Amino acid sequence: MRKGKKGFAALALVISLILVTTACNSKNNNNGNTASAPPSSASAPSSQSAEPTESAAASEEIDPVGKYATPINISTAMAITGSMKFPPGDTIDNNVWTRSYLDDLGIQLKNDWTADASTFEQKMNVSIASGNVPDLIPVKAVQLKQLVDANMVEDLTEVWNKYASPLTKQIFTEEGNIALDSATFNGKLMAIPSVSGSFDASTLLWVRSDWLKKLNLPEPKTIDDVVKIADAFTNQDPDGNGKKDTIGLELQKELYERNSGYAGIDGFMFGYHAYPRFWIKDASGNLVNGSIQPEVKAALLKLQEMYKAGLIDKEFGSKDTNKAAEPQGAGKNGLSYGHMWNPLFPFNASRDNDPKAEWTAYPIVSVDDKPAMPGITQSINDFVAVKKGYANPEAAIKMLNLYIERNYGKSKTLETLQKYAKTPDGIEVFKFAVMRAGSSKQNLNIHLSVTEALKSKDTSKLDPTQKETYDLITKYLSGSGTTAEWSQDRIFGETGSFRAMNEYAKNNLDYYNEFYGTPTKTMAAKQSTLDKMEYEVFTKIIMGDSIDKFDKFVQDWKKVGGDEITKEVNEWYKNK
Repeated sequence: MRKGKKGFAALALVISLILVTTACNSKNNNNGNTASAPPSSASAPSSQSAEPTESAAASEEIDPVGKYATPINISTAMAITGSMKFPPGDTIDNNVWTRSYLDDLGIQLKNDWTADASTFEQKMNVSIASGNVPDLIPVKAVQLKQLVDANMVEDLTEVWNKYASPLTKQIFTEEGNIALDSATFNGKLMAIPSVSGSFDASTLLWVRSDWLKKLNLPEPKTIDDVVKIADAFTNQDPDGNGKKDTIGLELQKELYERNSGYAGIDGFMFGYHAYPRFWIKDASGNLVNGSIQPEVKAALLKLQEMYKAGLIDKEFGSKDTNKAAEPQGAGKNGLSYGHMWNPLFPFNASRDNDPKAEWTAYPIVSVDDKPAMPGITQSINDFVAVKKGYANPEAAIKMLNLYIERNYGKSKTLETLQKYAKTPDGIEVFKFAVMRAGSSKQNLNIHLSVTEALKSKDTSKLDPTQKETYDLITKYLSGSGTTAEWSQDRIFGETGSFRAMNEYAKNNLDYYNEFYGTPTKTMAAKQSTLDKMEYEVFTKIIMGDSIDKFDKFVQDWKKVGGDEITKEVNEWYKNK
């Protein structure tokens, strides 16, 4: 997954504003450390040769967060990101989490090394090649496979089954067994995968609802409605300045909002039941690549028609995410596909410039009578493995249990969140936890709880995170809120984006990518070439190239490596 996009920095901001400490699926991962950004104590000696002080079989009564009677030592590595800030006196080696591991679990942590996020993966490659890895090893999917093939990591199956708390197991299986399966080799769990849930990445259709009302347009229910809205927003002067200077549908050059979180063709494609860059089942039960299916051709043809009619930004092929967002901020665009957090970016700029601007999220719409299902890819790419021979592999599970209990368990209070998640002055200390995980429906639950409280005026059942969100929304509704409070209402309020997300949840509409394994051999060698080919061909078709170029693309895709990848993917699918 791509990283470093401003849109996904905005997703992190959602988390910051409401103290939700789930990691973004994805896309705020900073080179191996989203689910397990591992801070540690600099003074602890290596624990590689230590005798186990508590084996998995030591007691039939396992305490998932039990403290070691004699402190144990454990080492790791850490990626340093630009967003990391420390309370006064704290460092990456000495902070609230490293102190808690020692005080509450009896685990003394040490950083073997640290690196900037941009070079962390490369440095870990060197570490793996030399055989000199820490006890806890934050890795990418390809690196994990290398470690497993080299017999360098522990089998965690038994310690997971014994030490993972019920709440931990619940969070890791909220979306089925995909997460754990991604770290399973020959039936053995060889690492702890990054889990934050993919539900929040569901695609939505965002519309300037004040423009809908002004032009007397119905809410979108079909693809035809989207085309009509794009036409009206282009040609009927929705901003009322007497000029033809507004854009119908905004796109950006990367094409897919899964890469940037904003202004992609994904949602439009899903409306045609097309799933480019997904692996989907065909009629025989085998996996095929969604990019080369006829449904994609039909969606591209419609986008081409819209582009020719001037309903799509003519310059989208040269605009990155930030550039594509400028018309919305300037009040010149009112229609785009994106994600639940877009009120934080880019719609906040639109609201700042025009306090009357209103944005409403709708479920994506279909071209026919079949429901449109937003595609979800659970391509898990971040893991924490335990070095082969480390005496206490269950320590990693205990650290994970502690994090989950403090953020989602019965012990969660406003005080614990402010100490271990985000401080009152906004420092995101949760980033220093070695092992992290997030509930896939945490944000949806905030919406459901908050909207119920808004109706009943009873906040007694709200947890600290929900109460803070409630307070932000009621401030906006009272007329005294800023754009920040407006954004919270547009996300979590009664008519916010999670109203549409809840429709997906209630109707079980999310459509999952069937492949979530480590990259196959040919993927590693050819996927970037295939992706580049796809971007170029699809962009040119939208801008006017013959639709027959799609058929040529399919042939080339197969020849350049697609057929071999398809064979490898199906071998994985049959043996997973």
